[in-house]
Amino acid sequence: MNWLKLSALVGALVWAAPPAHAADYPVRPIKLIVPYAAGGPTDVLGRMVGEYLSRDLKQAVVVENKAGAQGAIGAEAAARSEPDGYTLFFTAASIFVLNPLLYKKLPYDPTRDFRLLALVTDLPVVMEIHPSVPARTVAEFVAYARQNPGKLNFGSAGTGGTIHLAGEMFKQMAGVDMVHVAYKGAGPALTDLLSGNIQLMFDTLGTALPPVKGGLLRALAVSSAQRIADLPDVPTMAESGYPGFVSRSWTGLLAPARTPREAIDKLNTQINEGLKTPELKAALARLSNEPLGGTPQAFSDVIKGDIAKWAPIVKALGLQAP
Repeated sequence: MNWLKLSALVGALVWAAPPAHAADYPVRPIKLIVPYAAGGPTDVLGRMVGEYLSRDLKQAVVVENKAGAQGAIGAEAAARSEPDGYTLFFTAASIFVLNPLLYKKLPYDPTRDFRLLALVTDLPVVMEIHPSVPARTVAEFVAYARQNPGKLNFGSAGTGGTIHLAGEMFKQMAGVDMVHVAYKGAGPALTDLLSGNIQLMFDTLGTALPPVKGGLLRALAVSSAQRIADLPDVPTMAESGYPGFVSRSWTGLLAPARTPREAIDKLNTQINEGLKTPELKAALARLSNEPLGGTPQAFSDVIKGDIAKWAPIVKALGLQAP
């Protein structure tokens, strides 16, 4: 799908839904589809959010894991569900931003098959290096990389993912020549970084934090707008001279298209109220996630902004999923 068309059509996700028939929604349990395996980071977040929705809505929220195909299996199942407010979809950013850019054909239409409810969390990216690299700032790293073109390797959880594209965006912005090494998951990439087989990784905060705080890796910058409480001495990418570098891994809650407006409005209200509670904020902080919330329109704006940011990079690299 042409990325400009995709970006323009994202607004369809917030079109008005038909009026609801029941004024006392919900009256029975709600199913929450998570498109990844149980126990993974997205699943943990989804279950946490489901627990708070269950408490606030006074109805059980049952998580159903439908993993596979980079989240497409779960997305298709949610898209084909009855649009009655009793099936929700907990998504990661890649399913609505990167999948449409990488795959020629998807079993779901991200612009027409869903209604956006609200963004839920945001997980910043950390630029981390092996201690063997003689750099303590981003500027020092760039200078070193320019002195050693093609000799530094950066790892990722796989070609075309957020971590990979963050590295490619940095290469473009900093004007450095580094080699991408794709792994089958963030775990193996981190293992090779710890051993010094690769020198750099743009990793999500939750994964990066333990080795950085343990002194096994050196964090040079974070992609968030402000410094992170867990790493108060690590500057932001903006502070490091790259204000245009924005890379984050968000999660959000959606419903099938044509879900009644009453359900959408009530769920949006409950999500936003829940994300303000000290209990949920503390639980998310333990996972290094920042609560977001907001309106469906704000959610749409984030998706469109991410598409506009990543599409030129995907095109320049000639990336295409099989």
